[in-house]
Amino acid sequence: MTFTLSTTIKVPSAVSALSLGPGEELCVGCDDGSVRWYSLPSTKVSRAVKSLRDEISSIVWTRPKKNEDASVWVASGRKIFRFPRTSQQMIMSIEDASCSIVAGEDEEDLLNEAGWLRLLNLSENGKFLAFGSDSGSVGIVDISSNKITHMRNSHTTVCGCVRFVPDRPSELLSGGYDSALLHFDIGQGGILSRFDIAAPPPTSQGVSLSPPFVLSIAINDAGLLAASTADGRVWLGGGGEKRPATSQVGKKKRSRKWEGLKEDEGLWLQVADGPVVATAFRESGQLFTCSLLGVLSEYKVSRDAQALLQATQVWSSSVTSVEKVNTMAIGHTWLVVGGFGEDEKGVVEVWRHGDQGTQPTS
Repeated sequence: MTFTLSTTIKVPSAVSALSLGPGEELCVGCDDGSVRWYSLPSTKVSRAVKSLRDEISSIVWTRPKKNEDASVWVASGRKIFRFPRTSQQMIMSIEDASCSIVAGEDEEDLLNEAGWLRLLNLSENGKFLAFGSDSGSVGIVDISSNKITHMRNSHTTVCGCVRFVPDRPSELLSGGYDSALLHFDIGQGGILSRFDIAAPPPTSQGVSLSPPFVLSIAINDAGLLAASTADGRVWLGGGGEKRPATSQVGKKKRSRKWEGLKEDEGLWLQVADGPVVATAFRESGQLFTCSLLGVLSEYKVSRDAQALLQATQVWSSSVTSVEKVNTMAIGHTWLVVGGFGEDEKGVVEVWRHGDQGTQPTS
């Protein structure tokens, strides 16, 4: 069983960010600066944040602790806000944020859109929040002090995605519109490794019109990397994957640093005709991708007898009411896709694992 469309949620403005939290509660951010919470499968708004003025570019849930409920970090413009998961107020505003951080690198960033944030990611230990910006800079926030540290190196243009390497809290990966993947040591602020992606050779259909901008990155718990590009491809980086020592061929010791950017241990997949805007690994290990035009695909990733990576597509479908996809989130039960429809208003499609049919649009 895989995912089938369960329901559709419509909102006034284009959906720009999605995140599934504890209990797979859904948080939806829009380009008008608003944020809405839903307790799936209900399509009724459970609480909301009215306009934060700038587009919501990213939302990240914190993990609940013994004496602390989960909350959400929201990136809007150059600022990062933290809002409680629960609140006595059904509709919150900027003043209700428990924390507000300006993440612009310098005065110039604060005066133009180059400093706008693109994506947030929370470290496994919950101590650091990473961000990338339109200026190409990559930084982290120490949550205990709200201190911001920028990496010494940056992308030459937009940094569209950041991701901490699982089980390596001091290592961070970023992807940019300069077609580069940068691997940082956040303590030193320098680059540990990098991978510059080249355009694929021409085919019988000609040359792709889109450069290989990096649009999304995902890393599973074992350290396997998936990076999607604007020319319809996904690169699987297996050099940093932890593998069980079931045989001498598959045996691999833990290295001093993550080695996921080794080009000779990677595999290219052609997954769409246009930009692949989102990638995500599900708990069970399958890789999911979504293209700008809403083509959803699921891949089973494994290794052959020589321990070489291989990927097999096991499912594919397409959205029905999203004209252009901006974002995707996946959990145990739900796969959620957001963007805008033909009327340019926001649309969220909620797909359920194992569902056998659709429900009416709401």
